[in-house]
Amino acid sequence: MELVNKTEVSEFFLKGFSGYPALERLLFPLCSAMYLVTLLGNTAIVAVSVLDIRLHTPMYFFLGNLSILDICYTSTFVPLMLVHLVSAQKTISFIGCAIQMCLSLSTGSTECLLLAIMAYDRYLAICRPLRYPVLMSHRLCLLLAGAAWVLCLFKSVTETVIAMRLPFCGHYVVSHFTCEILAVLKLACGDTSVSEVFLLAGAILLLPVPLALICLSYTLILATILRVPSAAGRRKAFSTCSAHLAVVLLFYGTVIFMYMKPKSKEARISDEVFTVLYAVVTPMLNPVIYSLRNKEVKEAARKVWDRRQTSA
Repeated sequence: MELVNKTEVSEFFLKGFSGYPALERLLFPLCSAMYLVTLLGNTAIVAVSVLDIRLHTPMYFFLGNLSILDICYTSTFVPLMLVHLVSAQKTISFIGCAIQMCLSLSTGSTECLLLAIMAYDRYLAICRPLRYPVLMSHRLCLLLAGAAWVLCLFKSVTETVIAMRLPFCGHYVVSHFTCEILAVLKLACGDTSVSEVFLLAGAILLLPVPLALICLSYTLILATILRVPSAAGRRKAFSTCSAHLAVVLLFYGTVIFMYMKPKSKEARISDEVFTVLYAVVTPMLNPVIYSLRNKEVKEAARKVWDRRQTSA
């Protein structure tokens, strides 16, 4: 499908925090530091998962995918946002806006599905331990992760094409720091009902449905853990999924707060600041949570570091 801009709009102005220069000066070093930590932390998780053969398991395969997703998601908007924070030129081309919109939608949607897949993996590992190697085979891991990436990319391309084919009638000022699809749709002067239906269907499939599956998985996991006779066994079983549960609560908690709270007619700067923080902070905290809550990751990282020091 080809993007067709039916108006004279060739670029968009990302308003962001342009009316608050002091806030821009504060956000630039803060977001730069958090983005750097996000890149380093998630890259370290991927490297450790690949280099340590003991971590070649479904759990760490999906964790590596989650880390790659976090890197891709933040990289779709943070570099451009940082440039705009220190520059008076805050424009993005029409095609660049469409690409950014599509990639942000795709990576964010994929994370919703991946967290549900990881919950299912933990359910099989704890509730079906004897059959776990057979049920969660390497082929199934590839199939589940690949399906999540491909389906969400297809969904996001469809939503982006439908949105960007709308007429904008010369409106080009986006009240956001990125080409967020809802902010761009506000500029359209045509019928947005088709786009809104697609977005609603996607939101239902990617928020309540995966969250319900996650809740069901952890309900069954909790019931299984409580039946473990020894306290040590219960702690060990819970420790294998506590990090994932923390990431789920952090991710879905912030998303639900942002998109389920009452909307004001006018965009508020506090909403945009919170959006920046959760969009950057959540990917930054994921590797921290997994590193602190998982002894295997810490031991693998230490051994990889020791091998590098020895070889050096």
